[in-house]
Amino acid sequence: MPFRRDLVDEKDGVEMISNQVLQSSIDSLKGIARLDIAIADIDGKVLATTFLEDKDLSDMVVSFAASQADSQAAGGYQFFKIFDDNQLEYILIARGASEDVYMVGKLAAFQVENLLTAYKERFDRDNFIKNLLLDNLLLIDIYNRAKKLQIEEQARRVCFVIETEAGREMSALETVRNIYANRGHDFVTAVDGRTIILVREVREGESFDELDHAAREVIEGLRAAEILEVNIAYGTIVKDIKDVSRSYKEAMMAREVGKIFYPGQTIVAYNKLGIGRLIYQLPSSLCKMFISEIFEGKTPEQFDEETLQTINKFFENSLNVSETSRQLYIHRNTLVYRLDKLQKTTGLDLRVFEDAITFKIALMVVKYMNSKEEVFDGRKF
Repeated sequence: MPFRRDLVDEKDGVEMISNQVLQSSIDSLKGIARLDIAIADIDGKVLATTFLEDKDLSDMVVSFAASQADSQAAGGYQFFKIFDDNQLEYILIARGASEDVYMVGKLAAFQVENLLTAYKERFDRDNFIKNLLLDNLLLIDIYNRAKKLQIEEQARRVCFVIETEAGREMSALETVRNIYANRGHDFVTAVDGRTIILVREVREGESFDELDHAAREVIEGLRAAEILEVNIAYGTIVKDIKDVSRSYKEAMMAREVGKIFYPGQTIVAYNKLGIGRLIYQLPSSLCKMFISEIFEGKTPEQFDEETLQTINKFFENSLNVSETSRQLYIHRNTLVYRLDKLQKTTGLDLRVFEDAITFKIALMVVKYMNSKEEVFDGRKF
């Protein structure tokens, strides 16, 4: 009997229980009962086994699968059928002909049937959550399917979008599922190959600070699994199952806005995006017009390094001239001279709060336009 251990099995486009899980189950059974077991599909292909045999049992498996019997002993083996909703899915093979072998084989078949039920239920819930996030369900279908799947309709929930390093998505997905394995009202899924989605139930009184803490726990869990590059964005808290997609869209926007305006942050919350969220939703034509009016054809990239450093440090210190000059190791009058020079170039005096706000917004608009790789007057912003 050739040994085979596939990681993924699919049937009619629906993800079935993985052969790795089947292998783990029969390995555990062998450790308890000291009995060799194999599981094959109805075509005789072995999917998981605890023993190696030169003898090919595929013909016997196919013959048994076509019979009316639920179990059968033949050739020193016992065969058991495993059903899923009355449909034959697998054949379990136990090596030995004794009554004890029959009993353990029957229990093993029962366990695999329970696994099938559990995985199908998870798939049904996973499929529902994916369609819910992507707005693929009518309102009446949302409530009907939630009721059928025993998912509470009225509950506080928030969506986390978890982005990990390329090539580690499946490992990250299982890691996050393990982190939330004991929280039965949370859902972990993936709507594409790039990101993991966590729909997390939020307890009464739980604040956004605690959501930040939950995000950090996920990052720590993934890093413990040697998945080091992790970024998380999350939306606002919603109270109805139908609004979960809104929290998901907010989280996706937070992810994109965070990449543009807060590239150093690993956790970005939608409710803390500030003015970056507004700029992100502006049309390109309006952004171009605004930048033209502020900089009169000159972009911040054309400022020298000294000017850019002065601007950034001045904003970091909340327009405090003394503190900025101290941190730049320059005389106060030198800083004033630079600010005067910038005022002559742009018409904006950064020592005046209104002008400083205008200039800060203009810089953010330029950063946004650069992220879109827009070209203005033949050059990049």
